[in-house]
Formats: sequence, structure tokens, C-alpha cells
Amino acid sequence: MSQHKYLVTGGAGYVGGVVAAHLLEAGHEVTVLDDLSTGFREGVPAGAAFIEGRVQDAARWLDASYDGVLHFAAFSQVGESVADPEKYWTNNVGGTMALLAAMRDAGVAKLVFSSTAATYGEPLSTPITEAAPTAPTSPYGASKLAVDHMISGESTAHGLAAVSLRYFNVAGAYGAHGERHDPESHLIPLVLQVAQGRRESIAVYGDDYPTPDGTCVRDYIHVADLAEAHLLALDAAEPGHHLICNLGNGNGFSVREVVETVRKVTGHPVPETPAPRRAGDPAVLVASARTAREKLGWNPSRADLADIVADAWAFARREERDA
Repeated sequence: MSQHKYLVTGGAGYVGGVVAAHLLEAGHEVTVLDDLSTGFREGVPAGAAFIEGRVQDAARWLDASYDGVLHFAAFSQVGESVADPEKYWTNNVGGTMALLAAMRDAGVAKLVFSSTAATYGEPLSTPITEAAPTAPTSPYGASKLAVDHMISGESTAHGLAAVSLRYFNVAGAYGAHGERHDPESHLIPLVLQVAQGRRESIAVYGDDYPTPDGTCVRDYIHVADLAEAHLLALDAAEPGHHLICNLGNGNGFSVREVVETVRKVTGHPVPETPAPRRAGDPAVLVASARTAREKLGWNPSRADLADIVADAWAFARREERDA
């Protein structure tokens, strides 16, 4: 792969930071644009140029020297989006509109977009393919779906080469890059907080689902596998086409399996607290990643849940030591 120059919006966040690190390791020149509203300055990998700024103002920095953009700058809390939808439309949709205009004006015609399985809402069947109906159940999911529609129009009208990657549950860590969400809403880091003694117990929302152990089943993908898909997407993007790919392992792990794996990996007890089902929580959410395998040549190599948890645990302990 020859060296290129890329703008990574939201590159101080969890996934954006890991992707920026992978780009640098592949020999590319990277500029991170992040307003640090949810990201962290230490999340920007060494070797990347850093601009503290809003994606809405990307035109101030984007020019023809860039070969492409990887776009992660979005708010992503489902509950917050329900309470404050205008925040999500303004940033996720409005910010992307401004970014697309800046790319058009600068002649930068390649985009990889961080999309989400939340675009599908509650699935009619699993595993979920890209042909599944899109029926998001939150303004967050709706904002990401709106951006996917915008990108399709941009590709058709202006020749943009674009790939949207719809993530399922991203987990694990990559060296110094891991989850630092505040508030934290993802299961694996929450269970690890119990193992660390930072939280008394983990709430298990519903144990009567039609699954093997009665708890919800989700598809977990290692963040490094996810990052590799972004580099492959840059190669696969074709002018005038918008490719949409799901990213997941294609295997599901239940809430109880995650908790038990954390117990084994950490050697710590993890008390559970039974809680009622949450509205809108489907029993099973598992991806079909066939399109990503066929179109990108992607082959995730870190599918073992214990390995994912072990990497996340190593990061959590490092953060604890450094605090």
C-alpha cells in the first residue's frame, strides 16, 4: 500500500484513535480533527498531527493534499439522543453535511464512514444482512441512517468513493487505546469496572429471553479487527459507488457469557443484580459480515471472547495505574 494522507475526524475517540494508529503503522500521514467534546487528547496516537476543532469547520483545514477522510465525529449515546434529539441532528447530520461540502470543494473524493447497526432497529431475523429493513428506534440510529442516505446521494451526484461500515458491539483495546466513555454504557467495560471494585454489581436486564441462558445475545467485534476493515475499505472504495458493510464476528455471546468470561479472565468475583428488561432490547443481535468478507477481503482474527476481554482488562488496569 503506497503512502497517503488522511483526515480522521473524531480521531481522539475510541475507534477513531485505533484506526488512526493503524493508518500510521501502515505508513500513512494522518491528521486528527476532534473537538474533544467526547474524545481525549491522549487518545490521539503519537505521530498524528492534531487539530482541535469541530467537524462543521472542516473546510478550514481540508485541502487537495488529502487523499481521503475517515469520519468518526459523532455523538453516540442512544439514551441521550432520545432526550436531546436536536443535539444529534445538529452534530451527526449537520456536521457531516458540512464535511461533505468541504470534501467537494477541496476535491477530496474518498470517504469511509463510521455507521452503526442501530440503523436496523429491532431486526426481523438474524444474522442481520445489509438487505435487512432499516428502522432505527432512536434519533442516534436515525441520524446515522440519514448520513448513509446523504453519502449515497453524494456518490451518485458527485462521484464520491464511499464505504459505510455498520458496527455491531465494538470491544477490546489496542495498546494504549481503549474505551474511556463517560458515562460508560457498554457491557464489557461495565463488567470490568465491577471486577476492579469500581462498581458493586452488574445489572442483568432480563433473564427470560428466548436464548440459551435467557439473557440477551450480542455480536462482539475486536476494535483492532474493526480498524483493519477501515484500511481495507479505503482500498475498496470506488468512485461513484457507496458500499455498505456490516462489521461483526457473526457469533453471538450472551450477557451471562460475558460476565462469566470476565470472571475467568480477571479472577475477580462479579456479582449480578437482576433487573427488568429494557424497552427495545432485542433478544439477539448478530451480524452477517459476508459482504465485508467478500467486498473488502476482511477476515477478523480476534473472535475469541476471552481474548477481547483480556485486552480490555489490560487497558483498564493500565488506566487504573496511571490515574
